[in-house]
Amino acid sequence: MRAAEAPPIIKFSLPPPPKPVAAEPEAPPTEPVTPPVEPAPMPATAPEIPRPPETVLELQVELHRRGFSSGSIDGVMGPQTASALRAWQREAGIRESGVLDDATRAVLLLTAPALKEHVFSAEELAGLQPLPVTWLEKSQRDALGFATALELAGERYRAHPKLLQQLNPDVDWDNVAPGVRIQVPAVERVAIRKKAARILIWLEGHELEIVDEAGAVLAHFPVSIARAVEKRPVGELHVKVVAPDPNYTFDPAVFPESAEARELGRKLILPPGPNNPVGLAWIGLDLPGYGIHGTPEPEKVGRTESHGCFRLANWDALALLSVVRVGLPVVVEP
Repeated sequence: MRAAEAPPIIKFSLPPPPKPVAAEPEAPPTEPVTPPVEPAPMPATAPEIPRPPETVLELQVELHRRGFSSGSIDGVMGPQTASALRAWQREAGIRESGVLDDATRAVLLLTAPALKEHVFSAEELAGLQPLPVTWLEKSQRDALGFATALELAGERYRAHPKLLQQLNPDVDWDNVAPGVRIQVPAVERVAIRKKAARILIWLEGHELEIVDEAGAVLAHFPVSIARAVEKRPVGELHVKVVAPDPNYTFDPAVFPESAEARELGRKLILPPGPNNPVGLAWIGLDLPGYGIHGTPEPEKVGRTESHGCFRLANWDALALLSVVRVGLPVVVEP
C-alpha cells in the first residue's frame, strides 16, 4: 500500500456529544443522471423458489439480501450491479465475470420472490412533510423526515423512484391515500452476523467492503468519493466516532458562495432524519473532517462528487453502523 500524501485539513464543525457529526458541503453532481430503463417484467406466475434470477431486478434484490449492494435497485445492469456481482462471485469462488453467467446461475438462487406488496398506512403518510429549502428553515424542524410517499417507499425498499413508478403505473404519487397498495422489492435490512475486522475502500472502483479476520467479505457497498483528487486520503485510518441519527452543523464559513450563509453569520444545528445532509449515520475517522456517512440522495451514490467524506446510501450506512466500533481500521486504496 503506498503512503498517502497528507490531504489538506478541511474545517468541519461537530455538534455537541453524543451525536457529533462533521459538516460536509453538498456538491452538485459531476456526472449526468441516467434514468433507468424499464426492467424486464416479472413472470405472471413465478416459478418455484429457489431458482436462479431471471431478470436484473431479481439479481439486484438477491444480492442486496446477501449484503452485496448495488445502490438503488433499478432493474438495470449498470456498473454498480456488476461490481456487486463480481464481489459475490469472488466470495463464491467462481470467475468474476460481473454477469449472470451459467456458473453464477448454478449457485446464486433466489431465497424468496423478488417483489412483495406494501400498503401505505395513515400513520406513515401523516408523517410526510415538504422539505424546507433554506438552511434556517431546516434547522427549525424537529426532524428532517421523508417529504413524499415515493421517497419513503424508495428508502424503505432500496428502490430507485423510477423503478417504483414503473412497477406501479396506476399510482398517483402526488396523492397517495391510506390503503394504497404498491409492488416493491422484497428486501429487508442487511444483518451482518460476523465480527468486522476492517473496512476496505477502493477509490478507483468506488467500492467499500467490510471484511473479517480471514479476509472474507461480509458486505459490499458502492460509495461516493471526493471530487478533488487531493482530498482523497490513501492509507490506513481508524474509526473515531460512531453516531446513529446524527445532527448536522451548518457552518457558514464552509459555504462562502451562499447568500444565506453570509446573511446568517452563525452556525445552525440541523435535526436528524433521512433528509439530514449526512443521512442516518455518521462514522467519523481519525483524519480531521473525514467520515463515512449516509445521504438523502441514494441515487447519486457511487460518484466522485463529495468534498472528502465517503457517502453511502442510508440503508448501507446503517448496515455498516451495526458492525463498526471505535478503533476499527479503515484502509483506503487508490
